[in-house]
Formats: sequence, structure tokens, C-alpha cells
Amino acid sequence: MASGSGSKTDFRRKWDKDEYEQLAQKRLTEEREKKDGKPAPPIKRELLRHRDYKVDLESKLGKTIVITKTTPQAEMGGYYCNVCDCVVKDSINFLDHINGKKHQRNLGMSMRVERSSLDQVKKRFEVNKKKLEEKQKEYDFEERMKELREEASGEEKAKAYRKEKQKEKKRKAEEDLNFEDEDEMAAVMGFSGFGSSKKGH
Repeated sequence: MASGSGSKTDFRRKWDKDEYEQLAQKRLTEEREKKDGKPAPPIKRELLRHRDYKVDLESKLGKTIVITKTTPQAEMGGYYCNVCDCVVKDSINFLDHINGKKHQRNLGMSMRVERSSLDQVKKRFEVNKKKLEEKQKEYDFEERMKELREEASGEEKAKAYRKEKQKEKKRKAEEDLNFEDEDEMAAVMGFSGFGSSKKGH
């Protein structure tokens, strides 16, 4: 490459022109072969599939961390992706990252989804229909129980109100009887009344 031959006062590097010319020719022939011949086969990646784990977004919520220069990147503030070895500052960007092309490529998957067959679609519809029916049954049962409780409490309130009204009527009737009895007693004893100027005969 660089030859150190030359006078001692000449400090410039000397390059072997023939060697570099051969390297350039070699590179050009390789490029031509790639263009003329078949290109390198693309890397076969898996099709996109569901995550088999739950994304943890709440574990660090509301916690305070002291970060120094020596703190490892995984423990820095934000969300750490161990596949791509990067830190994302907020949850929305973290979700965008783990659903993005770069992260999926690092996992060895392409962004293409497996094409579903008719049988798979029918099975999925059946499963979803069963889930919906179960949920509806639970909902109907819960709602019915709630309605029954409300009706029972409404009837109890109505009964209590009716009882209270009856008690009030009885009290009024007894008070009226007591006043009439007292007036009759006063008349028998010869009193016309207690402190009133009216005379009742």
C-alpha cells in the first residue's frame, strides 16, 4: 500500500497505484456480475403474528428514578426495547415502535400477514359468536338481578310509605277522639271550656 521509500525529508505517504487499480477493477467486475447475473436472494422472514406476551406500560407509572451518567440504558427514564437496544420516552411512541417495521425486522418478521383460509375465518366467527352469547347471558342475568333488586327495594319503600300513612291516620283519629272525650267530660263537669270566651251548650 504505502511505501516508506523515499528521502528522509519527504514525509508524504506514497501509494502503490498498480495495487489500487487492480482493486478498483475487481470491484467493477463484481458490480457488473451482480447486475448481469441474478441478484442475491432476499432474506426469508416469518409472517407477522400475534404477541404472546402482554406489553407492560404501567409498571413504572408514577415512580421516581435517579439517573446518573453510569446508569445503564435499560434503567434510564422511558421504555426500553431490548430487541432494538433503544429507549423510547413515552408509551404511545413505545407502542408505535414495537408495532413498527424496524422492530419487527429485528424480531425476524416481515410486515406481511398470513392469508387466512375460509375454515379459519368460520372458526373465528364461531368463537366470537360464542363469546358474545356468553357475555349477553351474563349481562342479561346481571341486569335482571339488578332490576329485581330495584323492584324489591321499590316495593319495600312503598310498603313503608303506606304503613307510615296508616300510622299517621290512626294518630289523627286518636287525637280527634281524645279532644271530643275531653269536651264531653268538661261539659259533664260543668265547664264550658278551658280559657275560651265562647260558651258551648
